[in-house]
Amino acid sequence: MRRYQQRPPLEGLRREIARARQEKSEGKSTSGFVRETYRLSRGQARDKAREWFSTWPKAAYWTEVESWRPLPGEGDEIEFTMRRLPTAD
Repeated sequence: MRRYQQRPPLEGLRREIARARQEKSEGKSTSGFVRETYRLSRGQARDKAREWFSTWPKAAYWTEVESWRPLPGEGDEIEFTMRRLPTAD
């Protein structure tokens, strides 16, 4: 006797795809990381990064400077993004 397997319902998958597309269009991050972007002078940028690392230690929160770039024509101003996990769990 042959058994035909019934296909699983796809409604849950459709909802998840729609939710992910909505969040992407709204600019929400689905990676689970908290990100903040700053534009500060070089000295202030170093102080802000140190503040992040002391508040949210790298070992527990995976804190890191995700990206940075000197701004052209702005003197010593730096634009950078800090990233960390929302909790240490």
